[in-house]
Amino acid sequence: MPVKPAASVSMLDSLQAAPVAEQQRLGYADTLREILQQPATWRDTAARLADAGTRSMLKSLLAAQPAHIVLTGSGSSVYVGECVAPVLQSALGIPCMAIPAGTLLTSRRGVLPGGRGLLVSIARSGDSPESTGVVDQVLAAEPGYAHLAVTCNAQGKLATRYRDEPRMHVLQLDERTNDRSLVMTSSFTNLLLGCSGLRHGASSEGDARLADAAAAVAGQVLARYGDALAHAAQQVVPAAVYLGSGAALGAARESALKMLEMSGGAVRVLPETFLGLRHGPMSWLDEHCLVVAFLSGEPGVRGYEYDLLRELNRKNLGGTRVVVGESIPEDVIGPKGIAIDLPGLYALEEAQQQMVHVVVGQLLAFFRCLALEQRPDAPSQGVLTRVVESFAIHAEGGA
Repeated sequence: MPVKPAASVSMLDSLQAAPVAEQQRLGYADTLREILQQPATWRDTAARLADAGTRSMLKSLLAAQPAHIVLTGSGSSVYVGECVAPVLQSALGIPCMAIPAGTLLTSRRGVLPGGRGLLVSIARSGDSPESTGVVDQVLAAEPGYAHLAVTCNAQGKLATRYRDEPRMHVLQLDERTNDRSLVMTSSFTNLLLGCSGLRHGASSEGDARLADAAAAVAGQVLARYGDALAHAAQQVVPAAVYLGSGAALGAARESALKMLEMSGGAVRVLPETFLGLRHGPMSWLDEHCLVVAFLSGEPGVRGYEYDLLRELNRKNLGGTRVVVGESIPEDVIGPKGIAIDLPGLYALEEAQQQMVHVVVGQLLAFFRCLALEQRPDAPSQGVLTRVVESFAIHAEGGA
């Protein structure tokens, strides 16, 4: 059912109002701050994209007429690429793909197109072993590739190691986006916005406006729907499925990863396309499975998505349902559903729609973590680290 704006102090406001020492004791200070700062940091990233120097750099990379653009990263960073690759391909008419950095390290010859290309390396810290390992190998083996690093950490290896390499260019984001929490939140959405700047690199269109409307829509999520998302996360949630089509599949993957990380593995997750759910994964939905549906901004695509959600109603599949979109029909919400109905969402460019979807996923994971009495800033009790531990990079063809 649609959710009305909260009339009293929201849970987010209450958590934010607690003394910083208490937030740190409970282990959520960094994560909450970084989730809430996103609208403001988006405006900063958009201003950086509008900078004359940045625009000139992006134009020069596209003026070289790459035959393909490959976006790479690890974990959340490659999901940034999955969100933005379809958007760039549609806008630029250049084949674009997201390939995990680990796959490039182990299987580059089988997955990386040869010839003239642009490799976009996406990273929060830029210090993970894969970040520089991939760039080193592609620089050596693929002289036709130019390189763009989009990173949140000005001191990271990805930003500093290649200062004398003419093929490497760096888009440096604000230090605030270099999240201190274990999980990526504001870093993810700002990296997404930064990469989407390539969409406008060949035009004189201003980028500073890109974040304003997205920030306003995300503000609706934070101000109106925080308590509803907290309530959904406080139910019995042993498993969660996240649904998205096209670029939204990247948002579904990232939201699923946030739930997995922040629950310390206590919640099993499955990201899938709406149409793909019918081909086996639908059998996974039981009465307690949380279903999160990121609806497309394209009416024709939404028709397929509505049909799938109505089928779940007929078959009585899934538990609490969270449907994110605009002007959401009552009959797709489900009997135990929550409509995150966001006026203005479909007026955003597709990449910015995914930024908003991911904010919903972040809040669900954050509140589930608190419900499990875990610490959002470091929920995995030492299993995971903020930056992946160093490991050996093996030479191609080596023993």
